[in-house]
Amino acid sequence: MRRYWISAVSLAALLWQAPQAVAQTSEHLETGEIIVTATRREQDVQDVPIAVSALSGRLLEQTGTFSVAQVTQLQPSVQFVSSNPRNTAINIRGLGSNYGLANDGLEQGVGFYVDDVYFARPASSTVDLVDVERIEILRGPQGTLFGKNTTAGAISITTRAPSFSPEGRAELSIGDYGFLQAKATISGSLIDDLLAGRISLGVTERDGFLHNVTTNTDQNDYRNRTVRGQLLYTPTPNIDVRLSADYSEQTAECCTQVYVGYGPTLRPAAQQFPALAAALGYEPASLDPFDRLADVNTPIQANQTLGGASATLTWDLGPATLTSISAWRTWQWRPSNDRDFISLSIRTQSRNPSDQDQLSQEIRLASDGSNTVDWVAGLYFFDQNIETNGSEEWGADAARWLIGTSVPANLLDGYLARTHVVSETTSYAAFGQATWHATDRLHVTPGLRYTWEEKSGSFTQTVSGGLVTTDPTLIARQLGIARPQAYEADFADESVSGQLSIAYDITRDIMAYATYAKGFKSGGINAAGIPTDASGNPSLVSAVIEPEQTETIEIGLKSQFFDRRLTLNAALYSADVTDYQANVVDTGPGALRGYLANIDSVEVRGAELETRFAPNAAFSGYATLSWTDASYASFPNGPCPLERIGMSTAACDLSGERLPGVSEWSASVGGEFVWPLARASENAHEAFVGFDATYRSDWNSDASVSRYAVINASTIVNARFGIRLPSRTEVFVFVRNAFDEEYLNFTSVQAGNSGAIFGQPGDPRTIGVTLRTEF
Repeated sequence: MRRYWISAVSLAALLWQAPQAVAQTSEHLETGEIIVTATRREQDVQDVPIAVSALSGRLLEQTGTFSVAQVTQLQPSVQFVSSNPRNTAINIRGLGSNYGLANDGLEQGVGFYVDDVYFARPASSTVDLVDVERIEILRGPQGTLFGKNTTAGAISITTRAPSFSPEGRAELSIGDYGFLQAKATISGSLIDDLLAGRISLGVTERDGFLHNVTTNTDQNDYRNRTVRGQLLYTPTPNIDVRLSADYSEQTAECCTQVYVGYGPTLRPAAQQFPALAAALGYEPASLDPFDRLADVNTPIQANQTLGGASATLTWDLGPATLTSISAWRTWQWRPSNDRDFISLSIRTQSRNPSDQDQLSQEIRLASDGSNTVDWVAGLYFFDQNIETNGSEEWGADAARWLIGTSVPANLLDGYLARTHVVSETTSYAAFGQATWHATDRLHVTPGLRYTWEEKSGSFTQTVSGGLVTTDPTLIARQLGIARPQAYEADFADESVSGQLSIAYDITRDIMAYATYAKGFKSGGINAAGIPTDASGNPSLVSAVIEPEQTETIEIGLKSQFFDRRLTLNAALYSADVTDYQANVVDTGPGALRGYLANIDSVEVRGAELETRFAPNAAFSGYATLSWTDASYASFPNGPCPLERIGMSTAACDLSGERLPGVSEWSASVGGEFVWPLARASENAHEAFVGFDATYRSDWNSDASVSRYAVINASTIVNARFGIRLPSRTEVFVFVRNAFDEEYLNFTSVQAGNSGAIFGQPGDPRTIGVTLRTEF
């Protein structure tokens, strides 16, 4: 209550002190010319011959979008699945990384960049968006110009740069479930025409949406703090040096899951969830996941810190501009999980803390102005080190739940597995791309990238505890849950990737294009152990997985009409992936850790439609529609889905099955109505009403495509209404998930193949108020 009173007083003070002298100017959501740097040169997004969407910082602010997860409601061709920050997967057009427990040996197929710096850990995408100028979403392979492993696309975030003229922003939001968010930015000159500075702060807090009946606490809360400081040094008119440092931390009692349902396996009835639960006197906290009741008995947390520094030099040489980007980043992950998801003592400890450091250096030279041939060329270096020290411990109920009554009940009580995992990646690349303006209307853009990459890794697991016995049968049972294992691996890859685009300006505002692109993602090293058979021999997979290669063909049309008040872009594409890298789950008795495997081939076919419109000064809006047909084209040795576990074979043919994590249909629509509150007054207050709606058809969240892991279709509607003052101050009420749609973010199969399905419900309806001012 004290926090709410402080927030209310702050809100009143901001309103009272808001300046009143600036003429009102309404802004449409997204219309007219939008400048992006998708080709490492500033261009109107309508002139770029690839499928790229741009979301301005203004649009993010208007829609209350403060995370990448929420960006997917504006751009549903992007799929974001996260059971906790470390276990985060981003897909574009169905490709990138299928959902599963994180494996340090697997790299994302969707590159994530902030101010041209590649963020290697997907957990980086879970922090708040603060002081953002724009977000560019590039669909399809982008390896020519965008660093590492962008076989599926890239998300590029550009933050606002320091300004020499003084400016500032402040924002405060409060809402139900204890929601409190504050943001502030100030920028200005430190030394006239020589040095400018900018500092941005952000704090977000929200209580948990799940209630744990075992501990009587609310869980899956949100606690995020972010700070970014920048300096802009301009020693000469043609040289800019931008120094940036940032730090973010999350401290949350997160992330648990609730009981969703049960799917029968082919195992004996006594080894399935109903019989196991009855034998141990267990009942789920609720049979309805949208009661949002959990009952885990192990402390949970999802704490992480991220930070880094970068130096960007931009030197205008006249005919060309030289850019150098030097960066260092670090990530620390400190989790605790209850991986059986229930109050029984099955897995009493699950912790895999990680530390990561990365260095990168990019140098590129790009032509300036308009030439017969516009070009960009560069060199890239990246180095990453990750170390994880994990522990998994089983409790008094583990033997009965995972093995059965044929062994002593205390066989696994205190059984402990400790892991030490180290991996290192070093990558070098040279790239170049040129656009030949063959005529005033015909433009040809070839691009190539050569990449050489080496990786090394080691995995060590030791076991201890549990029942002390000399019985070889009982020892074998313990080793079936977790066994000592150690291996090292290293390899080197080299590849050539690139693209060829042909664009033709049908009219000044209509362009047609065709693009062929080839993407490459280097091989990986299993960093979570290798599944073994009963004799302890590797089963089906090896320590090293093969590189992944993607070939995409895309044709598209970009057009604007009615003095650019209507933008209509469309694309058709076909992507074929060989040796698709997947994170699948071992179906052994105690398994839940993921391992890496190559899938022979994956096919994706799709169509996209995107439009923006502003028919008059009172309304602006957008709409998108995506159709995606994605499947395992060839996957003969896949993991068995839940309903087929218990067969004599350890592998199942998943060829022809839909690719998990992909909705066949997705769409979004939104808009904003504005009107002055007084007639014929330039300084009149302005009222506005806005809405955003997102639809996703059903999709599967399990790599084995179990029919019990299907996520039903959902439609999420957000709304807002408020007033903008002549002083560039606005206050509005927002409602997220306005119709309280019940949907699941994902589902998980419980360890041990009991048939129990758990998942994380999507956010319920939330309501709040935001005050924002600029000066």
